[in-house]
Amino acid sequence: MFRRVNMFALLLVMTITPTLQAKMKALIIEGQNNHGVWPKTTQMMKGYLEETGLFSVDVATTLKNGTDPDFAPAFSDYDVVVSNYNGAPWPEDTKNAFIDYIKGGGGFVLVHAANNAFGDWKEYNEAIGLGGWGGRNEKSGPYLYVNSEGKLIRDATPGRGGNHGSQHPFVVTIRDNKHPVTKGMPGQWLHEKDELYDLLRGPAENMTVLATAYGSKEFGGTGRHEPMIFTVDYGKGRVFHTPMGHGIYSQECVGFITTLQRGTEWAATGKVTQKIPKDFPAVDRISKRSSGN
Repeated sequence: MFRRVNMFALLLVMTITPTLQAKMKALIIEGQNNHGVWPKTTQMMKGYLEETGLFSVDVATTLKNGTDPDFAPAFSDYDVVVSNYNGAPWPEDTKNAFIDYIKGGGGFVLVHAANNAFGDWKEYNEAIGLGGWGGRNEKSGPYLYVNSEGKLIRDATPGRGGNHGSQHPFVVTIRDNKHPVTKGMPGQWLHEKDELYDLLRGPAENMTVLATAYGSKEFGGTGRHEPMIFTVDYGKGRVFHTPMGHGIYSQECVGFITTLQRGTEWAATGKVTQKIPKDFPAVDRISKRSSGN
């Protein structure tokens, strides 16, 4: 009788108690960046990921200048690593551990100036697909853009890697509406004022362009559609890359927030469970959530 009562109680508890799933572990890397707002944008991104209820988030901060000899995060403890870093090289052991982490199946997300980092680090450039500045040029790989017919062009013409015109709001055009990150997004939506990166170069292998933005010559752009949301398969790992997110105002855009949240979940798991929020921007309407600044 005692055994039967216990089994009944157990079944009752299992029925009425929601299943508690462990949160995924995310690590944001920061410490050096040519964008002075990085301490604030790190905290904004941390908050965005935590508010999904899917992630617990740690932050690893390097020294403010030069290579930090003690910078050695335990990457393997995390489901996904997010980079808000653009600075001095990491120690060789840390670099090797990071690449091993991604190749072994770890998720990696890089935002805006993180693609400026490590121009001469071969494996990093393979992992991120495309980058800008940092000494990049045609030797780094082709310049990728989408032409007026919607075709992805790999331009090997000699030239620098990395450029942007003046900041302005711009329309993001979805190029792959079946990918888990962009599925359900409007075909076009208006992003808040930001730097629209162009002339990005890199190996661009195993890369999928999910969205682009037109670099209008009116604002100093190329007159071409530049990759704005894309992914890279690197070893067994998944890399999510967005050049958006220059300023606090840029990261207050609901389009940016949603892209970061969904992209991070995808990098960690290969799928997206989050719905597109009701306040997502439209092609003719910016949508923002104030960060208090």
